[in-house]
Amino acid sequence: MTPAFSFTAGLSLSALRGATLAEVDAAAALQHRTDRKYLLPLDQARTFVRLLADSHRVLDLAGRRTTSYLSTYFDTEQLAAWHAHVQGRRRRWKVRTRLYAEDGLCRVEVKTKDGRGATVKHALKVPAPAYGELDAQATEFVDGVLEEAGIAVTAEELAPAAEVRYVRAALADLDHGTRVTLDGALTCHHGDRTAALDPAHVLVETKGGARPAPADRLLLRLGGRPVSLSKYVVGRSLLTPGLPDNDVRHLARTHFTARTGTAQTGTAPLFERTSAA
Repeated sequence: MTPAFSFTAGLSLSALRGATLAEVDAAAALQHRTDRKYLLPLDQARTFVRLLADSHRVLDLAGRRTTSYLSTYFDTEQLAAWHAHVQGRRRRWKVRTRLYAEDGLCRVEVKTKDGRGATVKHALKVPAPAYGELDAQATEFVDGVLEEAGIAVTAEELAPAAEVRYVRAALADLDHGTRVTLDGALTCHHGDRTAALDPAHVLVETKGGARPAPADRLLLRLGGRPVSLSKYVVGRSLLTPGLPDNDVRHLARTHFTARTGTAQTGTAPLFERTSAA
């Protein structure tokens, strides 16, 4: 049994009603939002999903209720984005290309923070073969977003810094316009090294307004506590010798393992097919 299969089957996603991508986007696109992250044991995440069944619907793509994500993060030679996050700077940013493997869709995404600390995400759809690179169109897009955000970095300074892979289930409260994502089979790759999240844990992220959503309050009742966890930052912390110590180090070493070896390649579908409830 693969980690991805264990994750998708273990969450019992068939207990939730399905929603189409159009329904989720119409109610909860959330390009400007507050994100809160939690690391939960798989059994606790399964309970969380079960208790959300009355209020949330799961994104269902013709019976597929998870999607395999591949994200290549770009950074400067001095890892300016990594340092900005670790140091808690007000002008934090991330640049990545993201591939939705089963659907063959690709986007260039730039994430920044606004004056109140909320995440603002800008996205540009590009052809799937452009995944992992910044072509002329992407360069113009990235430069425009970073300049508008007051970040003195250009796309010309950026190079691929890590690839993060995981399987995601997306839940949405269509009445309140909030979303919850659950990520498993999470790995980060850089050179010949790989870091992996303990397969018995799930990374849960709520995406909503400044005030905690009902899903956040439920997580607190279940014993979950928000954590500061960037997939890219944790991955580079584990995979790059000599990076300065930081607040994510204990969390990374507790829940992640790192190894040296040739990274697996390819985008084989990793998903669960169920009938809509």
